[in-house]
Parts: sequence; C-alpha cells; structure tokens
Amino acid sequence: MVSVLWITDERFLDHDTGRSHPERPARLRAVIDGVQRAGLADALVPTEPRMATDAELLAVHHRSVLESVHRMAQAGGGRLDPDTVLSAESEAVARLAAGAGLTAIDGLDRGEADAAFCAVRPPGHHATPVRSMGFCMFNSAAICAQALADRGERVLVVDYDAHHGNGTQDVFWEDGRVMYVSWHQYPFYPGTGGLMERGEGSGAGTTVNLPMPMGATGDVYRQGWEEAVLPAVEAFEPDWLVLSAGFDAHRADPLTNLGLAAGDFADLTEAIIGVVPPGRRIAFLEGGYDLDALADCASAAVAALAGTEWRPEPATGGGPGAEVAAAAAALLP
Repeated sequence: MVSVLWITDERFLDHDTGRSHPERPARLRAVIDGVQRAGLADALVPTEPRMATDAELLAVHHRSVLESVHRMAQAGGGRLDPDTVLSAESEAVARLAAGAGLTAIDGLDRGEADAAFCAVRPPGHHATPVRSMGFCMFNSAAICAQALADRGERVLVVDYDAHHGNGTQDVFWEDGRVMYVSWHQYPFYPGTGGLMERGEGSGAGTTVNLPMPMGATGDVYRQGWEEAVLPAVEAFEPDWLVLSAGFDAHRADPLTNLGLAAGDFADLTEAIIGVVPPGRRIAFLEGGYDLDALADCASAAVAALAGTEWRPEPATGGGPGAEVAAAAAALLP
C-alpha cells in the first residue's frame, strides 16, 4: 500500500444547497465513511486545502464568473441557474475546492505521498470559462490542470462522471498541452460530448469523448480504454494525471441510467493511474448521488490510488456500447 494525500475539510459541509438538492453535504460524509470502512486510514495523509486566489481562478474563468458567485453569496445565497444553488458560505467553499488541487500539486512535489484524492464539494467539471452551471461554481480539476500546464507539464485529464465535463472540455479545447478524455451517458445533460468533438487548433485530437448509451457496463468502458483511449494517451505522453472521479455512472444512481458498479471504478482507476508515474496522480470527487453507491465507488477508487484493492461489488458486463469503443478507435491518427 502506498500513501495518498487525503485533501478534505469540514468546511465543505457548509455549502448548503437545501433539503431536496441531490448535491448535498451527506455526499461528503458518505465518501468519508466508505473510505473508513475500506480500512484505508493507514494509507491516507490528511491534508488541509487552501483557498484558490483570484489569479488562480482567473487562469481558467472569466472575471464575470467570480463576480456572479461573489454577488450571490454576499446576498445570502440563491440560484445561479436552475441547478446551481448557493448559500452564504458557498463562495468560500468553492474556492477551497479549487485550492485543493493546488494543495495536492505542492504536496506531491514535496514527495509527501504517491497520489492525492481531493474529497471536495461542490463538483466542478461543468463550470466553463464563462459560466457556472450544473451544481458547479469553479472548475477545480481544470484549475489544477491549468496550473500544471502553465509550468510546462503535459497533463491528462480523465473524466468518468456520468455527465460530460463540458466545462473542462471548453477550457482545453484549443490547448495541446492538456488531453481531455471523457466517458459519459449520451445524449444527456449537458448535451455535449459527441464522438466527433475532438478539439481545435493546437488542441486538435487532444479531446477524446466516449458517449455511452443507457445501460452501458464496465466491460464496455474497459474496451474503450484498451482500444481507443490508451493508444491516444500513449501517443500524448502525459507527465501528470488529473482524474475527475464522479461516481454517478453507478447503476443505482438516481440521476443517470448507466450500469457500472464499484468493481468497475476499481478497474478503471487502476488502469488510468498507470499511465503516469507515482507522485503525479490527482483525483477530484465530482458527481455521485446515491449515498451507498457513492461510498462504495469512492472507496474503491481511493484504494486503487493507494495501490491496493477494495471491491464491495464485482465488475459488470453484458451491457450495450461496444460500438462506441470501435468508433472512437477508428478516429485515432
């Protein structure tokens, strides 16, 4: 077992979205409970995140995004859009989530662990350069990847959340320093992530989307990895990995219609982290809205980061979607 920076804070519970909102504080408690049940405490290096500065947020977002979040929080909360609810504390919490990845970079640079898991909320991957949306205020994974790219690293961002990370794709659409890979249910919210969305300019070919049909299972995800994603990643030769670890592709999730189980997230995470050396692996909690499934899947992923195995459920197979892997592979140069 190797060590993992466990970057979280009780302040993440202060982002209050209201009683009926699926992105609720109980999600973070479920993740923490799941990791404890998996017996991973000895592998974790508890680490307190810092808040991202304006300059660090502005490396990804237009100033209007910061101003909208600030104005809403100062007013005591409200809705940035129909899905994205803020309370008075939400701006500070979102800055803390964005700063978690920067804390991870610093800790890994100092050799404090072999990987990092940022157990944060709110999620971030829907936040675009010009808009907060989809439960997300600031794009924590993109801010982390941007900081790495700006110091000369080649960064792989992999996103296995059930919803396409349109914000992350937008940030790096024309940036050849960062490869963005996403599996996601399609067609589905937010409506992006088609197979032919592959980047432009210097970023042409460094966006890889695997739009999955309803009911897709882990064997099809693994096929996509082997046939389409891994060859593209090996050609890209990344230095660092940023993993948007959303767990709402689980078959029990109330918001989605995919067919994965915790064993699939163990398999996927283990495969994905192998493309960069230890000490250069950072994961962020994104979605996942069934609390029991979230606990199981997050603990399976953290176990993989720690170099061990935790499988509260077996991997899945037999679902649709094999044609997606073949179609994505056919687009390889």
